Amino acid sequence: MKKGITVFMPFSGREIAKKNVEELRKSPLVDEVYLLVSSNAEEIIDDCKSLRVEALFGSRTIELMAKKSDTEHNLFIIHDNLIEFGYFGIERFLQVAEDTGSGIVYSDYYETKKNLRIPHPITDYQSGSIRDDFNFGYVYFISTLALKKAQLSGNKSNYLFAGLYDLRLKISARYPVTRVPEFLYTTIETDTRESGEKQFDYVDPKNRAVQIEMEEAATEHLKEIGAYLKPEFQEINLDEEFFEIEASVIIPVKNRAGTIIDAVESVLIQKTTFPFNLIVIDNYSTDGTTEILKEMASNNPPLIHYIPQRDDLGIGGCWTAGIQHEKCGRFAIQLDSDDLYKDGTTIQTVVDTFRKEKCAMVVGSYQMTNFNLELIPPGLIDHREWTPDNGRNNALRINGLGAPRAFYTPVLRKIKVPDVSYGEDYALGLAISRNYKIGRIYEPVYLCRRWEGNSDAALDIAKQNIYNVYKDRIRTFEIMARQRKNSL
Repeated sequence: MKKGITVFMPFSGREIAKKNVEELRKSPLVDEVYLLVSSNAEEIIDDCKSLRVEALFGSRTIELMAKKSDTEHNLFIIHDNLIEFGYFGIERFLQVAEDTGSGIVYSDYYETKKNLRIPHPITDYQSGSIRDDFNFGYVYFISTLALKKAQLSGNKSNYLFAGLYDLRLKISARYPVTRVPEFLYTTIETDTRESGEKQFDYVDPKNRAVQIEMEEAATEHLKEIGAYLKPEFQEINLDEEFFEIEASVIIPVKNRAGTIIDAVESVLIQKTTFPFNLIVIDNYSTDGTTEILKEMASNNPPLIHYIPQRDDLGIGGCWTAGIQHEKCGRFAIQLDSDDLYKDGTTIQTVVDTFRKEKCAMVVGSYQMTNFNLELIPPGLIDHREWTPDNGRNNALRINGLGAPRAFYTPVLRKIKVPDVSYGEDYALGLAISRNYKIGRIYEPVYLCRRWEGNSDAALDIAKQNIYNVYKDRIRTFEIMARQRKNSL
């Protein structure tokens, strides 16, 4: 195998591709440049070769790359954006790859938006970074040995969409995947949507075919690393303890004077065949929320307004205060302080699902709305990617499980809620699903409002990275726990 680098890049127009090839040829390390095209083509650009591919990220494309490369490393540009490498940027990719023996190397980058160059740091890969939307940037630097070994291993599915995802999972099971925390190139960003819009892409119905492939690839990976769980669940007795109250809605709140009345009223109108209450954990609000809740509690006996003794709690800590409260019912049902239950049947529907499916957790479906409760894209979020047989494995691939979340209180009291203000519900879902069945409601029972004060409507890059690292870490913990469970 020769020293040097083979480049693979998409071709959808001569202008961008020509500039990128000129940029790549500035480095003496670059050997062959292959243009990935979707139709018959000869030498589209001088000094380049073309490969016809059905899908850029398909299995056949990855197979072609493995066959054509005869250099020790490959550089795969995954979008047809303009790429400008930093000073000796390509050389730096190679240096790190050789020094660390990594299967994949990727780096931070600059992106140009509206003629401004903005730093875009990304996050380190860990074993829990198996979500299919993990951001590697625009450039994958791949060891040819790792690429060829991945082609010879395990699952031989012919993916149309999940080929690149399957490749990096296979490589990550055998080689380090290494981030260079340096800005090694600049690109022009074309997706200018806010983070709150992007985070639901994977539940878009038009992407269902993609999700099926991604789930298959992720499941095969979990089997390979010993973290796959068969559909065998620990039985649960929902009546093993006495509770005066059948269900409690828990709302952690801090400084939501503009939304808390709507949230509380959506609970108070509920109609059930059993007693329920509402425990609002007021986390030292300073905007008038406390006064609103005191007045509402004085006129509505089901409402318990509780201010915890500690003043250092996140949302998870407030949840723990709620489920440990002596008035907490058999089932604890989530409601965020700026959201609403869809109608007066939500609590009854959730409890009926617990009873029917004999599960430790229930997850509902919700509709996205603006502040005025008008439906906004993508509309219904029902997480139909969840299946009884494979849901708890697929849960490690995606970023959320849906809403509202509801829990059998004795189980939740044992597991404890992470005292954080993002991802605590996801951590609970993973931990509970490790041993217990999770029930699902696919009709909308909840309204999730997006507005300028919402905590994840438009996150900056730094906050997105913090949140993504935490969820990846939670997945890492869970993968380790499942590997340990399987080894016992």
